[in-house]
Amino acid sequence: MKKFSMSLNGYNKKEVNDFVKDVTNEYENMLNNLKARDLEIENLKQKIIQYQNMETTLNRALLIAEDAGSQIKKMARDESKGIVEDAKRNASRIVNEALIRATKLEEDAENLKRRIIVFKKKFRQAIELELENLDDINEDY
Repeated sequence: MKKFSMSLNGYNKKEVNDFVKDVTNEYENMLNNLKARDLEIENLKQKIIQYQNMETTLNRALLIAEDAGSQIKKMARDESKGIVEDAKRNASRIVNEALIRATKLEEDAENLKRRIIVFKKKFRQAIELELENLDDINEDY
């Protein structure tokens, strides 16, 4: 606490005036500091609001990206199911065609075997007939 010296009419006016001036200056400095801090607080509040808006926007974007990812996965699964079904149908068709061809080849092979057997019999008969003719020629001489 400041103490003032005494003069003829009370306290020393110069000391009191200097003190009042110092207090006024200090008060003005404190007031200016408070105003600056209030301004800084307001700016920080605005930045917080901006960051909160950005956070909200980012959260929405994240949700949209997750939804898009889920949709893409679902579409990929559906497409893969379609591809697998097409492949199964094609495989089934190919197997059926192969079985039909195999059956036809077996039938052709059986027919060829029968024809070979018949040809062998006819050829054997022809050779035997020729041998008999050859034997007949040998007996004549």
